[in-house]
Amino acid sequence: MMYYIENEYLEVGIDPKGAELFSIYNKQHEIDYVWGADPEFWGKSSPVLFPIVGGLKDNTYFFEDKEYSLPRHGFARDYEFEVEDHWDDGISFLLRSNEETLKVYPFKFELRLVYELYANLLSVTYHVTNVGEKDMYFSIGGHPAFNVPLEKGLNYDDFHLEFETDEAFMRWPLTEKGLILEEPVALLGVTEIEDEIVVNESNKLPLTKELFHQDALVFKQLNSTSVTLKSENSSRSLRFDFAGFPYLGIWAAKNADFVCIEPWCGIADSVSHSQNITEKEGINFLPAGEVFERAWAVKIN
Repeated sequence: MMYYIENEYLEVGIDPKGAELFSIYNKQHEIDYVWGADPEFWGKSSPVLFPIVGGLKDNTYFFEDKEYSLPRHGFARDYEFEVEDHWDDGISFLLRSNEETLKVYPFKFELRLVYELYANLLSVTYHVTNVGEKDMYFSIGGHPAFNVPLEKGLNYDDFHLEFETDEAFMRWPLTEKGLILEEPVALLGVTEIEDEIVVNESNKLPLTKELFHQDALVFKQLNSTSVTLKSENSSRSLRFDFAGFPYLGIWAAKNADFVCIEPWCGIADSVSHSQNITEKEGINFLPAGEVFERAWAVKIN
């Protein structure tokens, strides 16, 4: 059973498996902004990344001298969430730790996802509660995929991502196994000015399908907290707000007609990581009984 929330502007669909967003339908323009999960390219539309983001070195981590294994992006996307509350323009989903999760992730938790509509804006909030008796370590993130182009008659490369401020776009490359390399690369190149090497900056990132042929673009600590998917040839656009997320991934499956804008509180292991989860870059520490909260939002135009 799929669940829907709506108001006069939007109808939003969510699958309780993984509490996964699968549709943001603009009623006025009769356009769905979310990728339709075509399995020929990528059979997902917006998986929830928990309790890790990205991959682990050898798919393995250690905690209190014990070895555990987790797949890339964790397990939340594979579980059926319980519907806690459902109202016209909002819905709350809940996943609790269980015997299965405790075998691979030794922390007791409650993970809530709350979807709420405010006019033409969808807010998605993550609530992570440590219901155990010991400190909890985790990462969490989003992976929403948006259709490109947003309008018939246009091409993929008619669109670009426009950040709220200029960025150096220092990309952290991934190995074939999905691990972060030690040094970033200037995505837009560098310029030599008076014997000094200066990283080129811009607030625009043109979209091409070739951009993602070497996996995701991974950024750390951008200056911007929002980005807009738009085209000079279209009145259709969306603004994505990700304040509070220190990492951002941009990705598309090879030659597919979508782009993922991925806000992350966490990141894949580096090639030199110790595999101790308490030492993992970007890991979130949550004492017993406390709640962690982050939210991203997408405004549809």
